[in-house]
Amino acid sequence: MEYQNKISKMINSIEHLIVGKREAVEYTLITLLAGGHLLLEDVPGVGKTTLAKALAQTIDCGFTRIQFTPDTLPSDVTGLSIYNMQSGTFEYAKGAIMTNIVLADEINRTSPKTQASLLEAMEEKQVTVDSITYPLPKPFMVIATQNPVDYLGTYNLPEAQLDRFMIKISIGYPSSSDEQIMADKFLQKEFASKLEAVVDADTIIKMQDQVTEIKVNQDLIGYITKFIHETRKDGNISLGASPRATLALIRAAQAKAYLEGRTYCIPDDILKLAVPVIAHRIILSPEARLAQTKTEKVLKDIISKIPVPVLNKSNAPLKNHE
Repeated sequence: MEYQNKISKMINSIEHLIVGKREAVEYTLITLLAGGHLLLEDVPGVGKTTLAKALAQTIDCGFTRIQFTPDTLPSDVTGLSIYNMQSGTFEYAKGAIMTNIVLADEINRTSPKTQASLLEAMEEKQVTVDSITYPLPKPFMVIATQNPVDYLGTYNLPEAQLDRFMIKISIGYPSSSDEQIMADKFLQKEFASKLEAVVDADTIIKMQDQVTEIKVNQDLIGYITKFIHETRKDGNISLGASPRATLALIRAAQAKAYLEGRTYCIPDDILKLAVPVIAHRIILSPEARLAQTKTEKVLKDIISKIPVPVLNKSNAPLKNHE
C-alpha cells in the first residue's frame, strides 16, 4: 500500500522515545488512522505524556497541551467571544482545542463541566461558542491521559465522555532491560532532542481516507454485532456497549488492517481490538464488581463463545503493487 513505508518510519520515530512499548505505539497509530481519540490511563511517570508528544512531533501538525486542573474552565478549552471596542463587535478568541493534536493531560483532575466541553469537539469535530459553530482543523485527535480514579483529587469520566474515546489503553511499567535502555538514552541526552516530522497533515488525511476503503466482510460485521449484542445481555454487565462502539470497532479494525498493509480485515483484528475498544464503554453489574471481576475477563469470555467466521475467497490476500 502507498504509505506503508511512512507508517514504519512513524513507528520507529515514536519508539525512539517510547522504549519497548510497540503495542501501545501501534494502538496510538490505529486510533489516529481511524480518526478516533485515545485515552491513556496509568500511574504517573510511565510515559503517557511522552507518547502523546512523540506522536505530535512525528506528525507535522499543530499541537496543544491542556494541563487540566480543578480550576480549568470550559472557555479555556473551546475559546470565547471577546468584545472589540474598536470595531464594536464580538470576536472569537480561539481555545486550546483549535489545533490538530490535543493532549488533554490528566483529564480526570478537572470538573465534569470542563470535561463536557470536549464532547462536541470529539464527536462532531467542531465547537460552538455563543451560538456560532467553528470547525476544527483536519486531522483532529484528542489524546487524554488520566491517573487511576482511586488517586486523590480525581473525577470519574462520565459514560458519555468515555464513549467518545475509540481506544483506551495502559502503557504499563517497562521491563528491566527496556528500563536500562531508557537510562542509557537519558544519560546520552537523547530524550532531550526533538523528533523530526515523518508525515504532514495532508498525508494523514489521505491515510484516513484510505482506511475507510479497507474491506470488511459481511461475516465479520455479523461477528462484531453479535459480540456487541452479547455485552447487552450478559449478566455480569449492567450497561452494554453502544451502537457507537460497533462503528468504532469496525473502523479500528480497518485501521489495524491498514497498519499491517492489508486491504481487508480478518478476525484477528477484532480479537485484538475487542478489549481496548469496548472495555471502557461498559459498566459491570454490582455483583460482578463485588466479586472483583475484571472487565477484560468478561469481554474475553463473551467473545470466546462466538464462532469465529471463516473468510471467503473474496478476502484472499491481494498482490501489493507499490
